[in-house]
Order: sequence, then C-alpha cells, then structure tokens
Amino acid sequence: MSIAALISRLLGSSSTPAIEHDDMQKAVESGECHIVDVREVNEYEDGHISGAVNHPLSSFDPQKLPLGKLLIFVCQTGGRSAKALAATHAAGRTDAVHYAPGTGGWKMRGEKIAL
Repeated sequence: MSIAALISRLLGSSSTPAIEHDDMQKAVESGECHIVDVREVNEYEDGHISGAVNHPLSSFDPQKLPLGKLLIFVCQTGGRSAKALAATHAAGRTDAVHYAPGTGGWKMRGEKIAL
C-alpha cells in the first residue's frame, strides 16, 4: 500500500486514527511524514525514532507543528500521543495519526533508536 493510500485510509477512520507498525516503518523509511515525539525533552534525548522532532506535550501547541506531510505522533506508550492527536484535531488539523505502541513498542520490535 502506498503512503498516500495509507493516509487516506487512516484519516477516514471513525476511531482515533492510529498507524500500525508495518505502515509506520514504511512511513519512516519513505520520509513522507513528520514524526512528532511528544515526550519530554529528557526522554527524547535518551533515544527517539530517527527523524523525529520533539514537541513535548507539557508545552504542546498544534500551531507550531510542521506542515506539508502527514503527522505521526509518538510518545512512550501511546497515551500522550493520543492526547496530542486530539488537541491537533481540535485545532482543525486532520492530517495526523498516532503510533499507539510508542517508542517503547518501536524498540521492542527491534527498530533503531537515534540518540
């Protein structure tokens, strides 16, 4: 499935739009998305998904998010990323999903973490 088709399917979902691991892996590899890590700075600095930018939930502002590509929110285990997703949708942005397993799930799957 292409990234464009994936985006269309996820954003058409009636539940909280979440991306599955295999689709997340493809999105990260393709560079066709912005990975937004909403953990605190110290957590982010301890290791994050390659290419992710840090926007801590404690100071989260949907207006400061990057534009032009699908947003994929991550945190440690999915709770904070779901909150960031809800705030982003409430601000009128619909081009966003979250990766529910979070950075912890990413690591458990054997994926690389950047420092």
